[in-house]
Amino acid sequence: MARRFAGGKLVVASHNAGKAREIRELLAPYPVEVISAADLNLPGPEETGLTFIANAELKARAAATTSGLVALADDSGMSVDGLNGAPGIYSARWAGPDKDFAFAMKRVETELGGNPNRGAQFNCALTLCWPDGHCESFEGTLQGQLVFPPRGTKGFGYDPIFIPEGETRTFGEISADEKHAMSHRALAFRQLVAACFA
Repeated sequence: MARRFAGGKLVVASHNAGKAREIRELLAPYPVEVISAADLNLPGPEETGLTFIANAELKARAAATTSGLVALADDSGMSVDGLNGAPGIYSARWAGPDKDFAFAMKRVETELGGNPNRGAQFNCALTLCWPDGHCESFEGTLQGQLVFPPRGTKGFGYDPIFIPEGETRTFGEISADEKHAMSHRALAFRQLVAACFA
């Protein structure tokens, strides 16, 4: 049986403002005071894992150990069928040191070239770790298609080129509430909440 979060402060182990905001919004209904790793000036560990879960656990464990608080980490990215799953766990790194996702989206388009296969998935691993080293992990995957040029200014990262299955709009074109109802992060988050918060 999964360990329950008893309430109080929770560190979101991320320096990505968009990701921290999205997690804060998802946690709004629960008795949680959310603070980010950036708020606490926590260093981010080197992401040496070979899976989304391995990297999420690295980040959550480091933040929990350093802060002495329960920490929640997200490792997520986009896997493109026509690129054999790339960028995958390297999604943020494709945006370079300045996190330029306009550059990253252009790189995806360039590397796909004339490949007609525009299938893609957004993947999310969420790991909740306690200072004693105990961790709980959950995964969500959302299928979709890529579109170029990018459309919309909402969301962050690769959202403007990703159309979720069953939609005609990109994540860059839909509201935060709509995205929270269907995203890869929301799918993983529902499992986390049912196991550790409900």
